Amino acid sequence: MTIHATAVVDPQAEVHETVSVGAYSVIGPNVSIGPNTVIEAHAVISGYTSIGADNYIGSFSSLGTPPQDSHYQDEPTELIIGDGNRIREYVSIHRGTASGGGKTVIGNNNMLMAYCHVAHDCVLHDHVIMSNVATLGGHVEVGSYANLGGLVAVHQFCRIGAYTYVGGMSGISLDVPPYVILTGTRNRMRIAGVNKIGMRRNGMAREAINEVDQAFRIIFRSSPQVLVKEALAQATQEFPDSKEVRVLVDFFRESKRGVVKRTEDS
Repeated sequence: MTIHATAVVDPQAEVHETVSVGAYSVIGPNVSIGPNTVIEAHAVISGYTSIGADNYIGSFSSLGTPPQDSHYQDEPTELIIGDGNRIREYVSIHRGTASGGGKTVIGNNNMLMAYCHVAHDCVLHDHVIMSNVATLGGHVEVGSYANLGGLVAVHQFCRIGAYTYVGGMSGISLDVPPYVILTGTRNRMRIAGVNKIGMRRNGMAREAINEVDQAFRIIFRSSPQVLVKEALAQATQEFPDSKEVRVLVDFFRESKRGVVKRTEDS
């Protein structure tokens, strides 16, 4: 274990012997850090925070601090971070709230660039990219392989679907469906089409991408007279064996805030 002489690591913290802790970092008593994780200078890790293996925690990041929630009463809530994440300088991630399930969860192999913020009770799945200053309100869920551009702001309780690309400076107030490219703010949010490049880069089969594209046309390009539930039923009927289409259809059916459906030419 390499701990700089100026770092403060509580004796009760569980820090693997292969962890590196940089100058002036502070690690609290209820923190657990797994193998081969690097903590850079001036990072603060507090609360009931569990960090897995092979993570990189950048300088001046703040992990596991209390949620910015007026109802929070210092309950022992958690922040859980998986393996292989790259959390860059000045990133802040807050632990959960008792009323929100008690956990903020970061999966595996995610990249959170400088100054990103993840609020209480959020869930990031795997291989998510959040570019500089992207911000998630509380209770947001981000699907695997989603990519959020710089300065994107997501309203609390929204969901961002898997393989979605959200353009920089967008303001998200509704659920963003899987597999799409979206830009814009609130009532000006627009879906440009299917994120074929992102899906292909991340290993999705050509046939699956084509099925998603065709289902997209059914759901998003149908005439205004076709109800959403009718379009979802048609997509399900035409691609009954497609796991990816089922994910898209279920995303609509499970939405509580409503799903962005407006396209550039609608």
